[in-house]
Amino acid sequence: MKPGKVRPLAICVFRQDDRIFVAEGYDKVKDQTFYRPLGGRIEFGEYGRDTVVRELGEEIKQAVTVQKYLGTLENIFTYEGKAGHEIVLIYAGEFVDPAMYSAESVQGEDDGEILFTARWIPLDVFRRGEAPLYPTGLLDLLEP
Repeated sequence: MKPGKVRPLAICVFRQDDRIFVAEGYDKVKDQTFYRPLGGRIEFGEYGRDTVVRELGEEIKQAVTVQKYLGTLENIFTYEGKAGHEIVLIYAGEFVDPAMYSAESVQGEDDGEILFTARWIPLDVFRRGEAPLYPTGLLDLLEP
């Protein structure tokens, strides 16, 4: 995150029954574990749906199909004591490999460095407030 800059992101919600596939993060300053769907920064000249396909291919080596656009959320937050501001395009998608729906966890990597662990988490965990789901407002967007 560059201070004072708004970061454009695209993320994808993979859902199976009442679970979603999310990356686990940890904020040391807040001493808080949180979750967020996978995706990443939109590059100049790149459509959001293409960002999702590229990022999941790079980080977890998975092919995905982006099915539909769900909406946009603006996320102003503090992480590790630093302010951040994101505009997040949110898509729904499916994994091409059906084995992903039974995977216990998957490591996200970049140049051999482990960036995160992603896993299936029941939406009830977020509904009950047991852990935050980011960006803020995403749970409301996913509810019928």
